[in-house]
Amino acid sequence: MNQRRNRRRAGITLIEMLVVVTIIALFAALVAPRMLRKSDAARVTAAHAQVNSFMTALGSYKLDTGVFPTTEEGLQALRVPPANLPQWQGPYLPQEIPVDPWKHPYIYKYPGEHGDEPDVISYGADGQPGGAGFDADIVSWKSQ
Repeated sequence: MNQRRNRRRAGITLIEMLVVVTIIALFAALVAPRMLRKSDAARVTAAHAQVNSFMTALGSYKLDTGVFPTTEEGLQALRVPPANLPQWQGPYLPQEIPVDPWKHPYIYKYPGEHGDEPDVISYGADGQPGGAGFDADIVSWKSQ
């Protein structure tokens, strides 16, 4: 008789299981959006850091060669020497050219449309020009 009571007490009832699942669902509904916002903010920060890194490497490239890479040569000129450029002292980046944190390629333009330096652009989360919030462009000519 004592064994039957102990078995019944040892198990979890359906009601207890539903209460636990409900608590977990409520917790996820409240915490997940906050975590996703922090993740998006971290991606924006990472994109700004990568653009700044490109601009530093491009500055070194210009010091060595006297010119910035053309639009056609692109950021790849920081890793692979362009033809007919004996002053190239690279590679100017320690790793391959990364994609932006949203897995889109960075846009490189030289001559740029915003001054004497090249334009380096990430189109943000949506991968399209323009946008607001996390979809906003991250650009080399504006500081973070």
